[in-house]
Amino acid sequence: MAKRPDNQELIKAITESHGNVTHAAGKVGVCRQTLAKWIKEDEELSKAHHSTKESFKDKAETMLQTKVLQGDNTCLIFYLKTQAKDRGYIEKQQIEQSGEIKMYGVDAPVDDV
Repeated sequence: MAKRPDNQELIKAITESHGNVTHAAGKVGVCRQTLAKWIKEDEELSKAHHSTKESFKDKAETMLQTKVLQGDNTCLIFYLKTQAKDRGYIEKQQIEQSGEIKMYGVDAPVDDV
């Protein structure tokens, strides 16, 4: 069995792979499941993985914003549907209900339904 790489080597692989565990595992010569287990069990690796993924999301978000500013309609629509739902840019309506719902004209009691 090969020796476990030190955390600095693993963090470097995770960072260079933008948080993609399969790619990072290949860089250090272990299977994906092994690296995933190490990330789960080691707080330093877990933090590095999380931070790397968040950083990559930030980069992707910046690229999306750039495309929106350049007038890319597909990116504009995507942005509005995901970030401006509160302004009505949604394809489906979500309705939340709290409290009791009374049903009339139903043969079976609600508990039996």
